[in-house]
Amino acid sequence: MRTREGSTLRCSNSLLAALALALPAAASAQAYQCRAPQVTSVPKVTPDGPRRVMPITGYTMALSWSPEFCKPRADDRSHAVQCAGTNGRFGLVVHGLWPEGGQSWPQWCEAKNALTPAEVRGNMCLMPSERLIARQWAKHGACMVKRPANYLKIIRVLRSGLRLPDYDRISREDGLTAGRIRAAFADANPGWREEAIGVKLNERGWLEEIRLCYSKTFRPARCTPSRWGAKDAAPAKIWRGL
Repeated sequence: MRTREGSTLRCSNSLLAALALALPAAASAQAYQCRAPQVTSVPKVTPDGPRRVMPITGYTMALSWSPEFCKPRADDRSHAVQCAGTNGRFGLVVHGLWPEGGQSWPQWCEAKNALTPAEVRGNMCLMPSERLIARQWAKHGACMVKRPANYLKIIRVLRSGLRLPDYDRISREDGLTAGRIRAAFADANPGWREEAIGVKLNERGWLEEIRLCYSKTFRPARCTPSRWGAKDAAPAKIWRGL
């Protein structure tokens, strides 16, 4: 399958320019402390689906609620950086930045530049897993830009423009719903409307992920139903884990 050199799939400079125009100057750090571990190698990633190359119509930034992810994994050595507590405690962490393609999405595009251990380590406080970073670059990032450094830079810029609500405090509210979780994020981030904020709950109603929907120019955009997730009235719970 031919790649689309020069198209949106490869225009890293255009992506970074769009970010500069779209994002506010304000930034907020993660609530919990983090110490990035040493990284000596990059995990090998095996594709779990077909290669799809197509024009990009928008993006999704997925922010995972770490206490819920770590609840069954506190003693799992493969997730020790994120879940053991020795490298700090995490709240919302970046799961990934995913290009969208209308009714489908591009994935597993040819990667001509390899991810380095230094690039992995430099982003471990945003995405606290070597394997997660390697997989997100291989599956999604290579369909956006030529170099993993640019993919990770886009993620850092997007994340730095967000303020995170105090979900620890919100978790104690009576009658918590997915709509309240969504509204709290919109209230903390002027310019973000609730229609652009997806909330993923697990089958037991616990918060798993916030999914932020962007246009091609990285402005908030209405989420599709699959990214929107739980309806506003859905009862919700947030595991604090601390």
